[in-house]
Amino acid sequence: MSATETDQPSGSSSVRSAAPRPGWDAYFMTLAGEVAKRSNCRRRKVGAIAVKNRTIISTGYNGTPFGVRNCDAGGCLRCASDAPPGQSYDTCICVHAEQNAIALAARHGTSTEGAVIYTTHKPCFGCAKEMIQAGVTEAVYAEDLGYEPHLESVYSLLIQEAGLRMRQFSPERDSGS
Repeated sequence: MSATETDQPSGSSSVRSAAPRPGWDAYFMTLAGEVAKRSNCRRRKVGAIAVKNRTIISTGYNGTPFGVRNCDAGGCLRCASDAPPGQSYDTCICVHAEQNAIALAARHGTSTEGAVIYTTHKPCFGCAKEMIQAGVTEAVYAEDLGYEPHLESVYSLLIQEAGLRMRQFSPERDSGS
């Protein structure tokens, strides 16, 4: 066998076991998870990647706006408080991961029209509305934190009426193509 056939450099005597090649969804979700590690939010780390034609056009993670102290340095009052989940968002100054991915694409002159957003968590109402306005056609998410049933129906109606495709990532359905 040649070095090309085994993926080994010329002269290498070790043989690598072939790990299955991840499908595109798994690949982008893994990268979104890596992006989330940049977050300094004390409550939840979220990462997002904007993709067009299987090319990453932008990334984002949740955190304070540029020039503002980070959450872990006391920049966000909500993060520093003991507010329960789902409350006191009026004191949160953080930008969500999906918002950052869209805003940073715009800041660098890259259109998100027709893009897919891969994100570690199901987008909130605000992020879903921003995706719709930015021309994002699909959101693929890993974790679904869910809404109360009455809010979930309003959320679902918004997504359906706007034509935003929303789906939860499933490693079992992801092929290695």
